[in-house]
Amino acid sequence: MIGPTVAAPPLLERLQLGPGAVGVFVAVVYLGAMIATQIGAFVVRRHGPIRASQVALLCSAAGLMLMAVPSLPLVTLGALFIGLGYGPITPASSQMLARTADPRHYALVFSIKQTGVPLGGVIAGLMVPPLVALGGAVGALWGVAALCAAAASSAAPLARELDRERDRSARWPAPAQVLAPTRVVTAHGVLRAIALCSLVFSMVQVSLTSYMVSYLTGDLAWTLVAAGAALAASQVAGVVSRIAWGFVADRWLGAQRMLLWLALGMTACGLLVPWVRPDTPSLTVVALMCAYGATAVGWNGVYLATVARVAPTGQAGTATAGTLFFTFLGVVIGPPLFGAAGTAMGAIGSAYALLAVPLAASIWLLARARWS
Repeated sequence: MIGPTVAAPPLLERLQLGPGAVGVFVAVVYLGAMIATQIGAFVVRRHGPIRASQVALLCSAAGLMLMAVPSLPLVTLGALFIGLGYGPITPASSQMLARTADPRHYALVFSIKQTGVPLGGVIAGLMVPPLVALGGAVGALWGVAALCAAAASSAAPLARELDRERDRSARWPAPAQVLAPTRVVTAHGVLRAIALCSLVFSMVQVSLTSYMVSYLTGDLAWTLVAAGAALAASQVAGVVSRIAWGFVADRWLGAQRMLLWLALGMTACGLLVPWVRPDTPSLTVVALMCAYGATAVGWNGVYLATVARVAPTGQAGTATAGTLFFTFLGVVIGPPLFGAAGTAMGAIGSAYALLAVPLAASIWLLARARWS
């Protein structure tokens, strides 16, 4: 998902679109993810988490190849396919970890698992710009698609062990059952509060990762390679912080206070971005992007661990799928609004400060909620 946003400048030029189209791309991806997440729990139950993940990866690879075609309808369809592949991954992994991890270390274990997301951002930030330079945007997209196919193939030996509890008699959900995971969440007070906070946090996270390259190349006139390296650095900060926040949440603060401090950190970083100028030292800019990445990218592990911990017995995958509906909804509505705001104000950096408004609502919710 991050790969096309790193290659956004040449892709947008190829399609004769403005930078606001990045937000539309992200919205289409997560619209597909919202759909796939709701049926993901059923797919995992019937086929097992590994097979479900393999199909998801191949679906995303097909979407990337469609995006390489210079046709707006096919690019849109490709974005939808990437989202359909993105949706089932987290319910599948949560189902495995809830079954095997020690509940005393849920936040740490889930945070380590969630480092895969920012590590993917590191790979995208470092790999895509050189691929664009060597083979253009098409070559970059095909390169990322090849990684998806390789990952799907490498997972095959794990299927026999980790898919052994699949239920081959499970039926495909009827239309009325598709939103069953969401109903589980809305009926549970703590899960409902977590889901609403994740909606806001996901808006911030994907606005940061999707628009950072466009912000650095547009507002600050950085080169694509330098901007990609800065994105990679922020994602490295996200990798380290996800593990650190999980450890701190388990050992000292607890999930609720940890998420509250992360919300405050996201707000502070966003308010600082508009003060950055083209002549600001690059190390200062990278440090701010890393701090932003540590907070806006680092919350997921604590969030997913909390969902798994408080979910009804045996329903970790279903509860995860239900909360992810709200998480992905934030991504669907957030980036297009973010891109529109940046376009209206003439600077993407100014739009980051506006994210303080929805973050204030999540801070209020976290400060007043009673999770125990």
